[in-house]
Amino acid sequence: MALTASALHSLTQGSDADAWCVIIDHAVGIASKPLATGNALSEVVKRDREIGELDLFLSSSGWDLWQAFDGSVERTSDRLVRWWGETFSAKAVLILDGLSLREMPWLLQGAKERGFTLHGASANASELPGETDEFARALGFASRSKLQNNGGGLAHKLQAASTESADLPWKDCEALISSTPNQIFWHHWPDAKLHDGSGAGQGLEPLTKDVVEQLTSDDFWAFVERLATGRRLVITSDHGYAATGYFPDADGEVGQFLKQTFSSRRSKQGAGDSGPFVPPVALQINNSHGAHLLALGRRKWRSQGGYPTLTHGGLSLLEVLSPFVELTK
Repeated sequence: MALTASALHSLTQGSDADAWCVIIDHAVGIASKPLATGNALSEVVKRDREIGELDLFLSSSGWDLWQAFDGSVERTSDRLVRWWGETFSAKAVLILDGLSLREMPWLLQGAKERGFTLHGASANASELPGETDEFARALGFASRSKLQNNGGGLAHKLQAASTESADLPWKDCEALISSTPNQIFWHHWPDAKLHDGSGAGQGLEPLTKDVVEQLTSDDFWAFVERLATGRRLVITSDHGYAATGYFPDADGEVGQFLKQTFSSRRSKQGAGDSGPFVPPVALQINNSHGAHLLALGRRKWRSQGGYPTLTHGGLSLLEVLSPFVELTK
């Protein structure tokens, strides 16, 4: 899916907001095309590499666009608050922790096959860094765990709602949905699976197999239907993830700098040295979450115990963009 001449012009000659609009539209266009179970893995890897061409642009000639990311792309947390304030008599939010654009086709296809009405499918920005706690705090929750057993409280931004957080099978989660009109359900999948399978020799393959199994299952869609019945439902995530197992190795001084700076992570709290490299391999980001140094682009490096093959927290498109899918039944 090649960029058109007008899109390339917007990337290089338009405003920062224009450039980000083109980049995100292109990434969503690649990632959201229908998938078949038989070729899911090869197709997901192919799409990952296509989106990698945009990441290459953003880490080489277009790296300054990352400093404009916060101001040019609406955050998922802000989008949720804005959507929550619209005039729906009953509504629900399903946050699938770590869900990336790679998984969007299964939501779109499953919704169509099972008789849901699709009201919109787009992408929004994670917090920077793209981590669970930052997203929870952006919504006014102390942490993800605080949502458990309707413990969300009265200080968060999605009032008034019954809240839940769980890592249970979908069938068990269905029983946790109350009759309260407004619901917020934060499920730990696929992030829990992502970190379980991020070790050496693991990564995108077993995760993609699990994604297919979960997002095409009757139990998952029965859970979604329970949430959507009588409610307007949004399915989204706190952040995506980077398939770092497919990233090229950073060698020499670059690799040594990244190892010393980030160890086995992709972000570091506080103001830090972004190194002498041009184009840069790390960027200092200062926002409402404080100062953080974030790894830029698609690189992995040697670290003690082995660098994870799936992770998040840095600056690449599939880890900082989240699906935003709106349904009714």
